[in-house]
Amino acid sequence: MLLTEKSPYTLGIDEELLAGAVLGNGLPAEAESLLRKAGRAYAQDEIAEHYLWEARKLAPDHAAVLIAYYRFYFYKGRLREALGIARKCLVKAAIDMELPPRLIYNWRKVRPEDAQFSTYDAVLPRFYLFTLKGYAYLQMRLGNLAEGREAAIKLLELDPGNKLGGKVLLEVLERMGISEED
Repeated sequence: MLLTEKSPYTLGIDEELLAGAVLGNGLPAEAESLLRKAGRAYAQDEIAEHYLWEARKLAPDHAAVLIAYYRFYFYKGRLREALGIARKCLVKAAIDMELPPRLIYNWRKVRPEDAQFSTYDAVLPRFYLFTLKGYAYLQMRLGNLAEGREAAIKLLELDPGNKLGGKVLLEVLERMGISEED
């Protein structure tokens, strides 16, 4: 589903700004059309996924295509596949932010000073943080609680003001009775 289309799954206003600034740049018109078709065919899994696949052939590493895949998998309950896309988005955001190679594939080593994480207007760092939050959430949903906790803690390290609401993920774990020692 294209991020800017109105549907039960549309993004919030802050996320819409993020989508417009980071995700639309450089997307071939044909790929955008295919994403729109995928959004309209959402209820027909095979057709929607075919359109997504075709869009990905045209723009394999474009954030809009990756996010469309993520959203499709997430809302279809295909959480493992959504997690795989979240991993790709973390790598893409790290590359686009021009993080050092040692950080690109290891979110655990990213530090607040590595990018403008504290500036909410910095689009690529926000994309990274939103993706890390999704990654943490998916890990928790899939039962990988330690990994989810670690990612949520990293999110709060990078976003100490909790602008993205990462603290709620740790609160869920606390309500479940799972401590850092577990």
